[in-house]
Amino acid sequence: MKVQILREAGYEEAMLGLSLSYERDPAGMPAVMERLFDKGGGHNKFLESMVVWLDVLAPRHFWQQFDTYRTGMTKQSGSTMHTLTRRPLGQEDFDRPLPPETLQRLNALVAEKRLEELKNELPEGFLQRRILCSNYMTLRNIVAQRKTHRNPAWRVFCTELLRQVAHSEYFKDLT
Repeated sequence: MKVQILREAGYEEAMLGLSLSYERDPAGMPAVMERLFDKGGGHNKFLESMVVWLDVLAPRHFWQQFDTYRTGMTKQSGSTMHTLTRRPLGQEDFDRPLPPETLQRLNALVAEKRLEELKNELPEGFLQRRILCSNYMTLRNIVAQRKTHRNPAWRVFCTELLRQVAHSEYFKDLT
């Protein structure tokens, strides 16, 4: 599994938006943000303005669970419909090595361009890449709910996110 933050934006805009409620200069908002980031009830809504784009390569079993997070999240992925039969599959296409006979069976389906049958037999460990667009509020929710999940892919996702995020101070209560 690979997780890379591509870009973050909106910190200054979040400060500006928050400053409207306090009638203060946006430059004075970091201390207020620090006080409010872990509050609910709309007090930390400035986190929704802090946008994060991620590049994630993860197995299908992870993506099935990840689809729980629909609000505050957009996803674009590699299409199995258009790409799955373009080349033979290798062990690097899966999160764990497959038995040689399984890989051979899948590659026979690839060679014969039997897409529907191939998709039906594709193991849950098949890696799929997605570009995600989210925000700090949604990512905080994911970390809070999944950082100790029994699926190790979630722990990797949360660890990498926390390691790379620009404003880790807004996650400190979750670590």
